[in-house]
Amino acid sequence: MKIEAITVREIHLPLVHFFETSFGRTTTRKFLLVTAHCQGIEGWGECVAEAHPYYNEECLATAWPIITGYLAPALIGRNLKAGREAVGLFSRVRGNRMAKAALENALWAVEAVEKNLPLWQLVGGVRREIECGVSIGIQDTVEQLLEKIATELAAGYRRIKVKVKPGWDLDVLRRIRERWPDILLSCDANSAYTLEDTEHLKKFDRFNLLMIEQPLWNDDFYFHARLQKQIQTAICLDESIHSARDAEAAMEVGACRIVNIKVGRVGGFSEAMRVHDVCRGKRVPVWCGGMLESGIGRAHNVALSTLENFCLPGDVSASKRYWKEDLIEPEVEVSPQGTITVPDQPGLGYRVKQDLIEKLTVRQEVVRSGS
Repeated sequence: MKIEAITVREIHLPLVHFFETSFGRTTTRKFLLVTAHCQGIEGWGECVAEAHPYYNEECLATAWPIITGYLAPALIGRNLKAGREAVGLFSRVRGNRMAKAALENALWAVEAVEKNLPLWQLVGGVRREIECGVSIGIQDTVEQLLEKIATELAAGYRRIKVKVKPGWDLDVLRRIRERWPDILLSCDANSAYTLEDTEHLKKFDRFNLLMIEQPLWNDDFYFHARLQKQIQTAICLDESIHSARDAEAAMEVGACRIVNIKVGRVGGFSEAMRVHDVCRGKRVPVWCGGMLESGIGRAHNVALSTLENFCLPGDVSASKRYWKEDLIEPEVEVSPQGTITVPDQPGLGYRVKQDLIEKLTVRQEVVRSGS
């Protein structure tokens, strides 16, 4: 694939319903899309960095200049055999994994078209259907949360994850379990607690949770390992895992029993697959987390979730949960049995709605040779 140009766009897409975590409330998702133009083939990627640097150090304001000033120029004019070759070309730029992932994943999509393969086959997937769960943010009231859980269970979702933080945790989980004692339930703290909260976190054990996700600091293994020794509930790491090396270190010290893999957080398909392989070798299950992606990023998540060790329901849910109109067609749909059928079309597997993207674009820049 000869890379002739890269187009970067900022898109603003209103959510159907606000999404709140311990970081704050989101009503409109702002994100970057990249398009790799390769001799008549266009590959699409999504940078999942948020408008603020709360989830990690990246945000829109940093991702844009990194992509346009460093990463895209490293690709222009190159003739690559595979999307994974971008990793070496980006190696001089430290961090900025979400920016890197957007471009690398776009090149994987181009490669899939060139090889006339659906993306999931190109990455080595083995599943024709993936199991789906949902992530439900903090609500205005517990009653509102219970109504949302009832709606998602009726839609067939196989795992419910709720966001928690101090003051919105034990009573919320108690109310959920009183109504649904047997559903597969987990919670996500997004680093809202410290080790001083250990006695409080021990009380989570009474709710028979699949896991508690990232309860402590976003950059920590050591204290998570100390906490895991004191609670029965499995800890799942998210923000702490940036690479296969991180995953191996976390498991070696006993910091977690489950790993959430987000393709944007770890820098693209290549590293996500390495994290998957390390976890599989250690017999630690993984699942695919979400970052309020549009259909483009969601299509990447669907492909990733077909890998063998993605054996827990992920956050890859239906487009309509988030958007009145998604950026792809057909939109991602979840069956009444809580599964997504993986598309067989070459490349991304879905058609990108370029007219809608143009309408939603608030700024755009094309990087090409000499620009």
